[in-house]
Order: sequence, then C-alpha cells, then structure tokens
Amino acid sequence: MSEQIKNREVKKTYIALVRGIVKENEATINMPIGRSEKDRKKMAVKKNGKQAITHFKVLERYKEGYTLLEVNIETGRTHQIRVHLSEIGYPVVGDEVYSNGKNPFGVHGQLLHAKRLEFKHPITGENLTLEAEVPQEFLNILKGLQKA
Repeated sequence: MSEQIKNREVKKTYIALVRGIVKENEATINMPIGRSEKDRKKMAVKKNGKQAITHFKVLERYKEGYTLLEVNIETGRTHQIRVHLSEIGYPVVGDEVYSNGKNPFGVHGQLLHAKRLEFKHPITGENLTLEAEVPQEFLNILKGLQKA
C-alpha cells in the first residue's frame, strides 16, 4: 500500500466549501509546500518546498459568496489542500489556521471532507473504492446556502 502511495497510484477525492466565488470551473495548483518560517506549526507555499499538486473542480457556487469544490491531490503534503486553497484566495470554511480564524458558521473543524479513496488491493490487485458520507453538519450548511 505504501508503495502505491509513493508512486501516486492512490486517488484521493475530497470536497471542500471555500470562502469566495471561484471563477474557474477547473484548475490545477502546482506550488511547492514547506514549513512556514513565521510559524513553525504551519505549512506554507515556499520556493524551496516539496512539490505539491492539487486539482479542483467547482461543484456549486452560492450567492452568499461560497463555492463547493471537488478536490483531488496528486501529492500528499501536510495541510496541502488547506494551504493551496488559502494561497489562491479561497480558504476552507472553518479553517482557523489558514483563513485568519474566520469561522462564519461556527463549525467544529474545517468543511473539508475526505470523500473517496481509490486503490488496488495490495494482495489481490482488485480495484477498491472506499467512500465516506458527508458529515451532517456539512450537509446542513450546504442546505442553508442559495445556489448562484
């Protein structure tokens, strides 16, 4: 399994509610990530960081100024999705570390959900897909927003 992860053969799909209206329907963020020099507990986009690639696609835009994204990562850097989305101006809702502490819905944690994991069974070679339901708190917030 670790071999598949190292070779980028595991597909990880997330959904995220971000602050702001994302203009592109799909995009790739390719920015290196390393430890922040200002705050050692945080990660940051850095020239001398490790390669980090994040792909996203817009699932829905909301009138209140939020966008629901499907996110796939090629690399697995610490806090990669949160760092990348914040860096391009669309922080994950509820992310107190990378969104200046703004939490308009008072959620516990970020509205970032690991939705699907796809990989080959390490012994049988069978293609496996594991899916996790979106948490109710996340769904309730989406229900309260008006589609743009």
